[in-house]
Amino acid sequence: QVQLVESGGGLVQAGGSLRLSCAASGRAFSSYTMGWFRQAPGKEREFVAAITWNGGTTYYADSVKGRFSVSRDNAKNTLYLQMNSLKPEDTAVYYCAQSSLRFIPARAPGIETYYNYWGQGTQVTVSS
Repeated sequence: QVQLVESGGGLVQAGGSLRLSCAASGRAFSSYTMGWFRQAPGKEREFVAAITWNGGTTYYADSVKGRFSVSRDNAKNTLYLQMNSLKPEDTAVYYCAQSSLRFIPARAPGIETYYNYWGQGTQVTVSS
């Protein structure tokens, strides 16, 4: 049974920073690609970032490229998302997800069917 627990969300002013964490248990965390997704009110869930099993490759949505950074600590079974220069449009519930793959297709890292375990989400609110 895989459990993913996000933390680190909150309220921040535009231009500020937050770091999200996702603690994983129940399956070999270090063996699989991990991802971050988000869902804003009234919108569909969208891909934010992903990182391969060894941290060697990262992927980002165009909307966050240059502002967000995904990383992982396999010794701590923890995934991170450093979010800088936050904008009001970044307001959403952020979810971490675990893939069943070590490597995901580079052309489509955000396809949700690649990810089979999801956390409950953490709210990020960016005020203007």
